[in-house]
Amino acid sequence: MPAPARAGEASLSAQWSAMREAGAAIGQLAGVAPQRPEAAERNFAATIRDAGEWRLALARDGLADMAAMLRPGLSALLAVKARGHDASAPARALWEEYCARRDALLALAPQEGTMGPRRSA
Repeated sequence: MPAPARAGEASLSAQWSAMREAGAAIGQLAGVAPQRPEAAERNFAATIRDAGEWRLALARDGLADMAAMLRPGLSALLAVKARGHDASAPARALWEEYCARRDALLALAPQEGTMGPRRSA
C-alpha cells in the first residue's frame, strides 16, 4: 500500500478518536454518565476504511463537519465553566447533537459480526 494511503488511514483513526474524546468531555459537562462504547463504535475507523468508496468519502466529510461543530462548541462550554457558570444546559444540547451525528456516521458502516471488522494480511 502506498504511504499516502496509510497516512490517510491513520488520520481517519485519529480523527475518530478525537471526536470520541470530545464527546466524552461534552458528556461530562452535560452530566451524562460515561458510556462504554460498543464494538461498532470502537471499530468504526477500520470498518469504514474496509468499506471504502462512497462510505469512506461520506465518513471523512462527516468527521470534518463534526469537528467544525465540536471545536467551537466545546471551547465555549469550557470558557463558561472556567468563569464559574453552569454549562450543563448548553452542554446537554451539544451532547444531543454529538450523539445524533455520531450515530449517523456509525450508520454508514456495514454491519459486522461480533468479531469486529474483517482483517486480512
